[in-house]
Order: sequence, then structure tokens, then C-alpha cells
Amino acid sequence: MGLDMKKCDLQKVDISGSKWEEVNAEELIIDNVSLAKTTINNVNMSNMLLSDVNMSGVKIQHANFTHAVIDHVHLYGTEFRSVVFPLEGEGNFDPKGKYKPISFDNCDLTNGIMKNCNLSGLDILDCNITGLKINGVLVEDLLKNSKV
Repeated sequence: MGLDMKKCDLQKVDISGSKWEEVNAEELIIDNVSLAKTTINNVNMSNMLLSDVNMSGVKIQHANFTHAVIDHVHLYGTEFRSVVFPLEGEGNFDPKGKYKPISFDNCDLTNGIMKNCNLSGLDILDCNITGLKINGVLVEDLLKNSKV
């Protein structure tokens, strides 16, 4: 049986090396927390807020990040595999009704890996993307070869 962490508020704690399996973490607030070397599998993280979190070496598989907010998070070497980010039309709108995709804002994505993920609702803003790979391709190479 999975763990229900709905509307849970974790602040200023170190839960490094923990394992989250089949967890409902909907509306979870994680602020000033270390999740280093944590494994997160089959987790609903919709409406979650991650702020000032250390996620170094975290492995995330089959997780739902719909409507999550990720701000100032350290994701060194984090692996995302088969992760769902929100699609336009799924209700992720700001108060004025404008579609607002999930964003990694001011995050360190160094050596992160995203594989088999739905990235259609993802913005990466003001982040360090050195070594970040999406489906085995360095994002730096994708940007270098794009005509944008």
C-alpha cells in the first residue's frame, strides 16, 4: 500500500537517501529540504511546490509533475524517466487565464537526464544546463544547432 502525503508540508529537513514508492504527494510543499540520493517511483506530485531543495543524484521514474512549481532547486545528476509534465489544456493557467507551463526557474540542471518524458509543457528559465541530456542528446548541442 502506498503513502498518502496529500497536503503535506516539509520544511528545513534532511531526508536524503529516502525511497518514495507509490506515493500520493499531491499539493506537497517541500521547502529548504535535502532529498539527495532519493529514489522517487510511481508518485503523483501534481500541484507540488519545490523551493530551495537539494535533489542531487535523485532518480525519478513514472512521476506526475502536473502543475508543479520548481524554483531554485539543485538537480545535479538527477534522472527523470517516463515523467509527465503538464500539457496545454490540462488547467495549468495563471489567474488571468493565460496558459502557464511548468518551469524550472533558477535551477541547476547540471548533468541531469530526462528520458522518455513528456516535455510538452516544460519551460527551463535561467538555469544551468551544463551536461543536461534529453533522450541522450546534450541540450547545449540542441541549442547550438537550432535556428532560434
